[in-house]
Amino acid sequence: MTEDTSFIVCEHPGGVACITLNAPPVNALTAGNLMDFAGLIERLEVDDAVRAIVIASSCKVFSAGLNLKQAQAFGLAEQHAIVKGLNLGFLALFKCRKPTLAAVNGAAIAGGLFYVLASDVRLAVPKASFGLAEVRVGADFPLGPLEIARAVLSPNDLRRLMLTGQPMSADDAKISGIVDKIVPADTLLQDALAEAAALGQIPPNTYASVKLQIRGDVIDRIEAGIAAGANAPEGGWFTDETVPAMRSMLGG
Repeated sequence: MTEDTSFIVCEHPGGVACITLNAPPVNALTAGNLMDFAGLIERLEVDDAVRAIVIASSCKVFSAGLNLKQAQAFGLAEQHAIVKGLNLGFLALFKCRKPTLAAVNGAAIAGGLFYVLASDVRLAVPKASFGLAEVRVGADFPLGPLEIARAVLSPNDLRRLMLTGQPMSADDAKISGIVDKIVPADTLLQDALAEAAALGQIPPNTYASVKLQIRGDVIDRIEAGIAAGANAPEGGWFTDETVPAMRSMLGG
């Protein structure tokens, strides 16, 4: 188990480590838990006993992204911190050399969707939903999540999700390739662990090499952007439209 209770880590047969998102009620993203997530992925990546990683949720929602009520009060330092967390947290997952699998038990929305998009394989239950609501809350995309979305979504799904801000169902996500399998809710974790154990049997250095062949250019762009200052955008992340849009989303 990690020191941060936002994540629970358990070991399973076949060298599978399961990271359970554990920040009730909706696994909201914070700068702190995103940086902790990055460090956790990096530690598991170099642990020879770990052959594959599953990401699951202890909440009814897989992850709903930022807590908009709290985010309305973010000043420049807080905006830079959450951008850095989004960039580094999801880059760590996207570039992880080991097989990664998301077991999606509910809504994966806005920043929360990047736990899914940055994973190699995605299983979901029938009631799961998937969306990128940033445009509706007056925020564009930090470099890391943007490049990951461009790399793994089709141009049409990128358009649909990013420009409408509306979610899609598990069935539509499977048709689009965002989800690989839809499984019953009562077997989701079991199915995910079995799938991860099977991926863990692939020769690990070859798996890592092929993943890098697929994703290396994207990783390089993200890392170059971070080196050039993408973790601390000039003027912050929010615009004059952001807080009113957040307030409107919350019914205020």
